[in-house]
Amino acid sequence: MLRWIAFSLMTVSTLGCVATAPTHSVQEPMACTSDWYHSVEQRLATGDGQGHGPDIGSAEWKSVVEFKLGIRDIAATPDPASSAWCGHVEALLEQRAQKTSFNCDSQSLSTAEALVCGDVGLSMLDRQLSEVYQQAVTASDSHFRPTLQAEQRGWIKGRNECWKSQTIRQCVNSAYRLRIAELQARYRLVEHSNPVRYLCNNNPADEFVATFFQTEPETAIVERGDSISVMYRQLAASGARYQGRNESLWEHGGKVMISWGSGADAMSCIRSALADVDQRK
Repeated sequence: MLRWIAFSLMTVSTLGCVATAPTHSVQEPMACTSDWYHSVEQRLATGDGQGHGPDIGSAEWKSVVEFKLGIRDIAATPDPASSAWCGHVEALLEQRAQKTSFNCDSQSLSTAEALVCGDVGLSMLDRQLSEVYQQAVTASDSHFRPTLQAEQRGWIKGRNECWKSQTIRQCVNSAYRLRIAELQARYRLVEHSNPVRYLCNNNPADEFVATFFQTEPETAIVERGDSISVMYRQLAASGARYQGRNESLWEHGGKVMISWGSGADAMSCIRSALADVDQRK
């Protein structure tokens, strides 16, 4: 666990919940209208924020909604084709929007906090982050918790700096999504691949180990010796591309390119013969 001290905090620019069955949501039927579907999309945001995502109201869209709410594959979840499903989702959305991790009546709210208090979608992300952070605290080594707490305070400071952005909501939304994904990956709170080894430039000194996590956005933790990078999956014309602060991994067509460090050239890499091949891609 001490190796996690090497992590640097990333606050750059849905939601991967641990699937637990809600026990107090109401499953009353309601009209599954187009307007309602769009209201869910506005509150939950199933796309990537750049206009890409499943068609609203489609079976794929409903599956993403269930994943974001943590009710996919839960036996108590109503049939997605039924009005009971819409009532169930609406109840969960209302329930999750009722709280934030801070007092919205405070007279000293930052611009970002005031925005979160007045935005259902952002308040849901705030509540989700609070839950994931508590899970991370529980999963962490007691000696590392002060570092984790300091990192969280640093993240809050970074989120509050979003007032400087021309697109404040997008900045705040991205900060939450990436922090949630980072904590879920770092503390193994979601499903993940076996470690995958890459050998670059045919040089044993350039060996990398990557683990891929089913967060939103998808996350990779890539290690090179004692150096570690948290990378997030980016939109790519082909293959799977992950980007960290100054590192990247791009795998496509059986080829792998890894860059490590600011301004560093990309290295041509292959999977190590000892690799546990990740079959997800």
